[in-house]
Amino acid sequence: MVKLNLIQKANKKQIGEYYENIACQYLLKHGLILLAHNIQFRIGELDLIMLDNKCLVFIEVRYRKNANFGDAEMTVTLNKQNKIKHAAQLWMIEQNLNIENTEFRFDIFAITGKSQKWIINAF
Repeated sequence: MVKLNLIQKANKKQIGEYYENIACQYLLKHGLILLAHNIQFRIGELDLIMLDNKCLVFIEVRYRKNANFGDAEMTVTLNKQNKIKHAAQLWMIEQNLNIENTEFRFDIFAITGKSQKWIINAF
């Protein structure tokens, strides 16, 4: 049972990395610049951190195999949004960025089945 759980976690991580890479490639083609990815904090993880002109963009990548239980973007709950915001604040402090003078936003890149959706300024 333990081996199966380790395999499932590895597969889940690999699936996450695969779809984060798809999102990253799409966003790079649309002119964003990758600064960092998969930044871990105790409060949560930042999937992609990119630059859109002078705006710092924190991108949450979500994937769902199909829309039977709703689209992928619906999984970014208020609780998840708050964790992402807190992690983003910690990252900006680590980078010595002045939060009050730094333009930033939170986007979602949602993949549901074969459909992709980039939601700018999602929350």
